[in-house]
This record gives sequence, structure tokens and C-alpha cells, in this order.
Amino acid sequence: MPIKKTREKVNINKRRIINGEDADVIQLYPMKHTFAWDAYNAGNANHWLPTEISMQKDVEQWNSKNVLSDDERHAFNTVLGFFTTADSIAANNIVLATYRHITSPECRMYLLRQAYEEAIHTHAYQYIVESLGLDEGEIFNMYREVDAIYNKASFILSFNEGIFNPEFKTGTLESDQKFLENMVIFSVIMEGIFFYSAFAVMFGFQRLGKMSGSAEQIQYIMRDESQHLNFGIELINTIKAEQPEVWTPEFQQRAIDLVREGVDLEIKFATTVFPKGIFGLNAEGFQDYIQHIADRRLQRIGLPVQYGSTNPFPWMSEAVDLNKEKNFFETRVIEYQTGGTLEW
Repeated sequence: MPIKKTREKVNINKRRIINGEDADVIQLYPMKHTFAWDAYNAGNANHWLPTEISMQKDVEQWNSKNVLSDDERHAFNTVLGFFTTADSIAANNIVLATYRHITSPECRMYLLRQAYEEAIHTHAYQYIVESLGLDEGEIFNMYREVDAIYNKASFILSFNEGIFNPEFKTGTLESDQKFLENMVIFSVIMEGIFFYSAFAVMFGFQRLGKMSGSAEQIQYIMRDESQHLNFGIELINTIKAEQPEVWTPEFQQRAIDLVREGVDLEIKFATTVFPKGIFGLNAEGFQDYIQHIADRRLQRIGLPVQYGSTNPFPWMSEAVDLNKEKNFFETRVIEYQTGGTLEW
């Protein structure tokens, strides 16, 4: 659309996440949604590349017949198969749908950074697959062949139909709630639940000194995804504040039902990853963990907890901490920094 010619200065009070004014160009100032600008700067400071991380030890362990069991190899491949699908779906959602409807310039800036990070994550999975000599066709096509991955991907993609439609526009109660539903699906469920249980699998390997290069890459991905989750939750809560009419009791119950459906799918995925259980992890423990993080996500958008499960994996709090002197992964990179200290 053509840019409107006017001498009128931007009114910060007219800026909104969706349905705001002057979204033709990214005019950052005056800035209203400072959480997005903070996230953009944190993302730049936390920049990393997969090829900086040594995979030599992983290659040796993968090629050895004595380090990894068949069940461990199955779990590793299945989680990697999920990751390759999930990040590409997330990238498409940002680039082909979400960005179009966001009218906050600073939020658009962060979405550009987030889209690039999703590309880095896909690069990381390709680097792992290539380094270990895995069957690329098997890993990258797993979402078509493994029911537990296919069902999660289908669940997420089934909600894209609305905002991916070129004719879709926000501005009505129905369309604004549809957009908000998409944010719940991608931020709360996809990035807040589906990713985190898969992260726990990879860090289970790391705790035993196995596949440490792969685990380090997943740790950097987890740091990025944590920021994506926080940003998405800020978007949801800001839309609620700017347009309280969309946060109806019916919509709140809809969000709860969607989270519960996502939890059920993730528990079935855990059963696929751990048909017998490995290194102290099993589907039962993952059920508690998945329910625990689901409750946390619901609380952050102002919804009641549904499960009351405790966290069976307290060591996950260590896995998310990159800002410390450590020999945590026994690899070349101790702390990767550009532009400042690593921050979550």
C-alpha cells in the first residue's frame, strides 16, 4: 500500500500490537512496546552459529558400538526429527503470517530477528545430521512417517488456515481472536511445551557425557526459544491489555482446552521417544514434566493451572544457564558473546 504523506507526528498512544496506525514502515520512535526492542537487542548479543561448536566427540560416540544403546539412538533420532520440522513451521508462521498482521514497529523488528534465529536452528540440525552421517531423508521426512511427530505438526498447522489466508485481516472481534489463538498455539504450546520436552531429552544425553556437541547446540537453541516464548507471552498479554474485549471467558476456556490437547499430544510423543525408558527418563516422568511446564505457561497468560504436577527434572534449571564459567559441555566454546554478556 502507498505511504501516506502527512506532517503529523506519530502518536504513541495509537500504536498497538495489532490494528495500530502507521504500519507502512518501521518507524521505531517514539517507541511504545519496549519489551520487543529489549528482546531484539538480547538476540543480537546472543548470536551464535552451529559450525562454531565441535562435533568431533559426538562423531566418535555415534560411530562407537559401545557408547549408545539402540534405545538411545532411537530417542536421539526421533527428537532430531521433531526439531527439524518444528523450527521450519515456526519460521513459516512468522514470515508468511504473523509479521503481516503486526502493526508495532519494534515488534516487527524482533520478528525479523526471530525468523533469522529459526534459520540458524534449522542449520544446526542439518549440521548435526551431516556431522554424524545420519540419513538426511529419514530425519527430515520423519514428520511424514512417525505418527507422534505428524500429529503434533498437524495440530499446529491446522490453526494456520485463518491468518495465512491472503484475505485475512484483523480488525473484528472474530479475526482478532483468531490471531490471538494463533499466538497461543505457537508461543504457549509449540515453543512453550513441545520444544521444552524435546530439550529435556537432549540434556538427558548431556548429563551422562553423551553427544555433548549436539547438546550444546540444543542449549543455544533453547536460549533462543526461551526468548521467543517470552516475547510471545508479552504479545499475548499486551493484546489483552490493549483490546480487553478479545479476552472473553469463552476464549480463555478455548485457550485452556488447546493447551490440554497439546499436552496429550506431547505425552504420546514421549511414549514414542521412550518406549522402554533410557538413562532414568521414561514416559511417566515426562508426563509430569510436560504437565508442570504447561501449568507455568498458563499462569503467565493469566489462566489457572490444570494439573498441579511437580517438576521431576530439576536439573533442567542447570541446562538453561549459559552465563557461568564452566566445563559444562566439555567443548571448545565456554561462553559465546557478541555485544555483551549472555542474557536470557
